[in-house]
Amino acid sequence: MTKQIKVLMVDDEKRFRETTKKILMKKGFETILAESGEQALEQIRQDPDVVILDIKMPGIDGHEALARIKKLRPDLPVIMLTGHGDMPSAREAFVEGAFDYLSKPCDIDLLAAKIKEACHSENKSFEHEERHVASVMIPILEYTTINERKTVEDAINELRKSFIKKIATNQIMETGHRSILVKGSDKEIKGILTIRDLLETLMPGYLSAPKPSLADSVEFSPMFWDGMFSKGVQDVKDKCISDVMSPSPVSIDGRSNLMEAAYLMLHNNERRLLVTLFDKIVGIVREQDLFFALAKILKS
Repeated sequence: MTKQIKVLMVDDEKRFRETTKKILMKKGFETILAESGEQALEQIRQDPDVVILDIKMPGIDGHEALARIKKLRPDLPVIMLTGHGDMPSAREAFVEGAFDYLSKPCDIDLLAAKIKEACHSENKSFEHEERHVASVMIPILEYTTINERKTVEDAINELRKSFIKKIATNQIMETGHRSILVKGSDKEIKGILTIRDLLETLMPGYLSAPKPSLADSVEFSPMFWDGMFSKGVQDVKDKCISDVMSPSPVSIDGRSNLMEAAYLMLHNNERRLLVTLFDKIVGIVREQDLFFALAKILKS
């Protein structure tokens, strides 16, 4: 019989703490609670398998609690919970030995997957086991989205924001998304707008039309290109996103192996995949996320 995973949930928000406990128990986890860092240190005596620890708490905050927990139980995996504005704090948690971090509010299926992965990490037989897609993806709540009725100019402004320095889940590398998910009025994902889509939209139609034999020499002269890029931006800025976006990326189950994700990217000429858990879209896995996983294997 499989041993039930015991989770210590540490958060000073009573409603969040108790609601999360109910959901985790429904998913089969034994869950014990602590409302502060001080109480968490006492609950360690109950020998939890995984700790979920909020960063911002009165008294002993998450960082101090993490340090003390690691002194008591060096091998105990700790998943940190952080608000969207606390990314530098999350980076510090990695340095201090946290297993991973998730932004609040977090998807419960993703949290459950992280708990299982963290628990397995204690077992040395899992040391070189390949990770699942859900463990390296960007959660959907952290990915830029926009309504399909918005304009190209709106999309550019939103996409630019994603290049503000951030940390991708489960790694310290900082990277922009380079794409934006497009949603319909029903909130369902209808497509994706990438930087390549934007560049293709700028291209005037006559560049791909048949040309006279001497046209190439004209086309590549400085005079031919002068002002074309700026004019192209002005011409397309009011276009509707739905007219220029690409179809939704291919989807992959979050429990799938990373090799399957790599195969789907190559086979379908995709740079990113939608990640699902129990038929619900929970994130995006990008080619750079697979690269980070590749680099991590070489470091281990």
